[in-house]
Amino acid sequence: MTETPHPLYVTHADTLARALTAIAERDYWSAYPESPSPRIYGEHAAAEGAAAFRAYLGKDFPLDQPTATGEPIATDDSPFGIELGVRYPRADADQMIAAARAALPAWRDAGPRSRAGVCLEILARLHEHSFELANAVQFTTGQAFVMAFQAGGAHALDRALEAVAYAYAEMTRHPRTAGWEKPTGRGEPLRMTKTFHVVPRGVALVIGCHTFPTWNSYPGLFASLVTGNPVLVKPHPGAVLPLAITVRYAREVLSEAGFDPNLVQLAAEAPGERLATVLAGRPEVRIIDFTGSTEYGDWLEANARHATVYTEKAGVNTIIVDSTADFAGMCRNIAFSLSLYSGQMCTTPQNILVPAGGIETDQGRKSPDEVAAGIAAAIGRLTGDPARAVELIGAIVDDAVLDRLAAAAKLGEPVLESREISHPAYPDAVVRTPLVVKLDADADDGYGREWFGPVTFVVATASTAHSVEIFRRTVTARGALTAGVYSTDQRVLADVEAAALDVGVHLSANLTGGVFVNQSAAFSDFHASGANAAANSALTDGAYVAGRFRIVQSRRHV
Repeated sequence: MTETPHPLYVTHADTLARALTAIAERDYWSAYPESPSPRIYGEHAAAEGAAAFRAYLGKDFPLDQPTATGEPIATDDSPFGIELGVRYPRADADQMIAAARAALPAWRDAGPRSRAGVCLEILARLHEHSFELANAVQFTTGQAFVMAFQAGGAHALDRALEAVAYAYAEMTRHPRTAGWEKPTGRGEPLRMTKTFHVVPRGVALVIGCHTFPTWNSYPGLFASLVTGNPVLVKPHPGAVLPLAITVRYAREVLSEAGFDPNLVQLAAEAPGERLATVLAGRPEVRIIDFTGSTEYGDWLEANARHATVYTEKAGVNTIIVDSTADFAGMCRNIAFSLSLYSGQMCTTPQNILVPAGGIETDQGRKSPDEVAAGIAAAIGRLTGDPARAVELIGAIVDDAVLDRLAAAAKLGEPVLESREISHPAYPDAVVRTPLVVKLDADADDGYGREWFGPVTFVVATASTAHSVEIFRRTVTARGALTAGVYSTDQRVLADVEAAALDVGVHLSANLTGGVFVNQSAAFSDFHASGANAAANSALTDGAYVAGRFRIVQSRRHV
């Protein structure tokens, strides 16, 4: 028995093959251009995308989803202060699960190649609407436009394609059929035909986050979908529109390809409904992907035991500064990482550990105060001009970030105060520059936990060895997604790398140019490791996709 693939597999076979090569070679490759240049996307693409975004505002979202109940709901909130008012169909858990389960058998039976082809067509359709998606991400998250286009569009699509490639590789690792023959001595051998079926786990649930609704949701969504599982997409109430657009075009492609569009459904909720908890508790939901708070991620891991749960939570990202051959480059690089999207990234450094006795640099010995001042000055240069600053730091996503910012300023001596900036284009936008605070090593009740947002602590330690000890302790307790080190001493670099391996965190060394610790490249960099408390999974490896299906065999005598 052989699988007859859907025509869309043939259409996208070259892209899939290139993605499979990319995950094996780990070199640079991207299927979707990250520059919003008219030379790449066409002269009218930006204007058409902006118009498509505006057409959603204040109206019922065009979603042909038959699993809705009650009045439409509008919960999107813009950090830029504009009124969105998009109304979405309110989801009903019973109807959604029933519809998803009804859609599963035909999708399962289509086989890995057909599913991969359809998923790649969905990605291609989303790519056609990159500017529409970018506007939706920008105005629901507070990201500046270029970042929203890159992280919310091109990079999210790359991560989705990466997940499809890994899943396809795992699903096709074994032959679909095999002939089995066992000698029996003088008689005829035993002969059997064996068929190996890729069987999905069941209904999948993706719980989106506010800051990166597409980038953090696409890997799980497409990993589950391509392995045969229908997906319920539960957005963060403040950032529904990017995932609603995603669901719209996914359903469109599925229907055109001859499959039940209820394989992908939008699970929008009214305030206070706790729909994620309701759905996560349903025994039919067998896969859960979550990005967000440690508290809720821990709850899912402890309580949704009927499901395979993939979480990305909070952590304490750390940079160890021992010495540098490029002090100015180090300060610029760190400053950019701290300023990008106002530090509202799960990969942004929080703690910068510097020996109290100072560090050796190309500009002479620098004390912790001078290191802090150098970083603060570099941040000041990046954020001094409001028109330029807002294109880097964006807007503050919610009031909780402002509360943390105010509380962190009281923990120690501010080296750089956070400033309020007036956005030149959006006067009601909430914009704040980064805060840098000096702390002593014994203030671990402050720097020892995560302060999500534009908050950085420069911590004076007894020595580099002490910095490594603090790094080990905080990451063991709280987890981390990224770590960095600056040193001209190979032994120090080796010691920090050994510590990073012990606590399971990805490490970057001596970044002074155009690569930053809080950025990761699909097909080459792993995002999170699944080896510490910040996340129990990694984007993307075999473990991230293999648990979403099982191999079930049937056999019969020839």
